[in-house]
Amino acid sequence: MAQKSNILTTLMTLIAVVVILTVGIAPAPSQAASHREAPLISMDPEADITDFFFFRSYEAGRENYVNLIMDVIPGQEPSAGPNYYHFDPNVLYTFNIDNNSNGSADNIQFEFKFTTEFRGVNKDLGLFLGYVALPPITALDGEGSEGLGLRQKYTVTMIKDGDRTELASDLIAVPSNVGPRTMPDYDSLAQQGIYSIEHDEDVIRVFAGQRDDPFYIDLGGVFDTLHLRREPLPVLTAAEDANDNANPFGVDMLSGFNVNTIALEVPASLLTRDSEGPDTTSQPVLGAYASTSRRRVSVLENMGGHGVDLSGLSSSNNRQGWVQVQRLANPLVNEAIIGTGDKDRWNMVDPTQEKRFQDYYLNPRLAVALQTVFNVPAPAENRTDLVDILLKYKPEDSRLSELLRLNLSVAPVTLQDQQRMGPLAHDAGGNSTPDPAAWPNGRRPIDDVTDIAIRVVGGENYINAMAGDGVNVNDKSLPDTFPFLAAPENGFDREHQNP
Repeated sequence: MAQKSNILTTLMTLIAVVVILTVGIAPAPSQAASHREAPLISMDPEADITDFFFFRSYEAGRENYVNLIMDVIPGQEPSAGPNYYHFDPNVLYTFNIDNNSNGSADNIQFEFKFTTEFRGVNKDLGLFLGYVALPPITALDGEGSEGLGLRQKYTVTMIKDGDRTELASDLIAVPSNVGPRTMPDYDSLAQQGIYSIEHDEDVIRVFAGQRDDPFYIDLGGVFDTLHLRREPLPVLTAAEDANDNANPFGVDMLSGFNVNTIALEVPASLLTRDSEGPDTTSQPVLGAYASTSRRRVSVLENMGGHGVDLSGLSSSNNRQGWVQVQRLANPLVNEAIIGTGDKDRWNMVDPTQEKRFQDYYLNPRLAVALQTVFNVPAPAENRTDLVDILLKYKPEDSRLSELLRLNLSVAPVTLQDQQRMGPLAHDAGGNSTPDPAAWPNGRRPIDDVTDIAIRVVGGENYINAMAGDGVNVNDKSLPDTFPFLAAPENGFDREHQNP
């Protein structure tokens, strides 16, 4: 394997570049996306953030825009009727931005609030279905939308330096993909759910609706005590590891399942402190996280009788403010870094409170698990390197804050040229070919955070061995246009094969 011994050096050099030049954040030492990662949030799927993506757009002509994508409601079985998947009107979905590098992501927030209505022929005929082909659903509103019985609308609000601005209201969320009889052209329906909002002589784009789960991982193998499918250590050859289009030995356990997606694309100049674009701003590094919140106090009312209002609990019964129930910045931190006893508390506190959890970063339990299961040494104590690159903008910072950091001055890479292994990418001969626009510099849907994390937390032995879960690609091809996630599986065609 050519230049195998230089891989660790390359990685550490790139991490140093991230810290010093891009002031980025190193790969989070963890092994699975946020699917049911904490006890309380696993019982609240509508508020469960499965993934958070944050990157400069790689759509042609949109390179000066930044995308924030939040996926929620993990493990959606496509055929789960008659009640499919909806955003919760009682959840506040928020993107939080830090644009002055102080670790507190309160400079800019984008809030999404949903309402639900029961309408159309479903309501008129008292049907037992949320969606019905009477006639087939070809539109989100007006003619062709009569069968769209359970329909959601949403409002987008920006809070910038304390000032609230409603960017749009009454936008319609794209429904679950029921099947070809009910929704004969789902792609067209989804396109109708992409909205362009004029703001200060520029255009913001938003989307809310169902998408294919973009995360790829051998989830069953990982959580069966690292029971990955090559023994004794799950390693890839250089050629296998360089191939981003095939799974050499792992099983993508999330294939065929869907998520609900909130996607937002804004001009970079709207996010930067000096309102300049990515190539001219003096403060190009942004920090961000996604969060979900519920009301501190809510009152359940008797909803019996006809004409039930499905818009959720009325605001008159929810006057006690919001409480954060989950947050997500870097992928995977809560699963494999934070101990089970602290997972729920971690979700509910602000990222600036990360010092409370510092021991988990200094002494990563995942490293202990790796060397115990595989009998291959991994550094498990005094990992100040993880604290510096996960919780700080610069090593000399005294404030710890867990944010996903993006350096806007790093140019985006077209989808066809992206490499899933980012700083660890190489060709079939093992020669280093790093992708600077990959995680830890923000995060794109293609980035293989599982394999990067296994190697970084495992250290030199795992990097040199090219350890991984054997899953290198999502089950559906990713698009290179907004909202950057593939269409969801539909309920009619999705099949589970019996053994």
